[in-house]
Amino acid sequence: MIELGCGVGRLHRVAPMILPRFELARPASLAEACALLREGGGEVALLAGGTDLLVKLKRQERRPRLVVSLARVEELRRRERAAGGLVLGALATMSELAGDPLLAGPHAALAEGAGAVGGPLIRNRATVGGNLVSARPCADTAPPLLVLGARLELVSSRGVRSEELDGFILAPGVTRIAPDEVLSAIRVPAGEGRAGSAYLKATRRAAMEVTTAGVAASLLLDAAGKIARARIALASVGPVPLRAPAAEALLVGEAPEPARFARAAELARDAASPIDDHRATAAYRREAVEVLCRRALAAALARAQGRGA
Repeated sequence: MIELGCGVGRLHRVAPMILPRFELARPASLAEACALLREGGGEVALLAGGTDLLVKLKRQERRPRLVVSLARVEELRRRERAAGGLVLGALATMSELAGDPLLAGPHAALAEGAGAVGGPLIRNRATVGGNLVSARPCADTAPPLLVLGARLELVSSRGVRSEELDGFILAPGVTRIAPDEVLSAIRVPAGEGRAGSAYLKATRRAAMEVTTAGVAASLLLDAAGKIARARIALASVGPVPLRAPAAEALLVGEAPEPARFARAAELARDAASPIDDHRATAAYRREAVEVLCRRALAAALARAQGRGA
């Protein structure tokens, strides 16, 4: 045990965080990584940025026989325009996404979500694939990708399959990914017409803090300036990132007016199912959702109308 001082005359005992023993593989291709997963029989852990896995290893929450580092798999780092939208490799880091000009305009919510993760050191390591597969309720890139209609590309030795992000995360730490699959890329539809998006979050302090509540919003306007499509997604106010379907339905076909945004924000608040914890009360989180939703809708509208960055 290690003794740490905390105030005058007070000591706290902390168990040393030591990594368990494991073998390390560093495949150079996605096919090699999939083969290692297939042969590992459930005793394999994938290492991307490591910001989640290393903590679990040190806490003895995971004890894999083999850790497969994806650092040399260059095909997982692509970020490019493709037919129908954007393709973002699962190893794209939060820093890369936060500063990527591909994410300007209709995709701005994702850049904002990535830029809201931890501090600079964490953002330089954390990956978008890891943020989704770790399936934490507070994942800052999940709500933006939900409102942008993202699909996931999952690869294994059996082939490639595509799945919508909406419904992929089942519970904290639980997703629809199979034990032998690798999340290889996230496909984001192109921003059509007059579209805009935004992500905002509340925390107890400005940096290195887990999200207390977060809201992503996207709007598509028709030729008359009315709302043709609306999507709203919430972070840290339920066991998984949540959509707010009643709030979305209220907006579709209507003029984008502050009073309607305020009513939609109330419905988004009602869709939240937060808990009390050491960061905030459930009541505070619900109120934060309402305020953040109203502001995120206004920011998304400004971008859709060409008035925002």
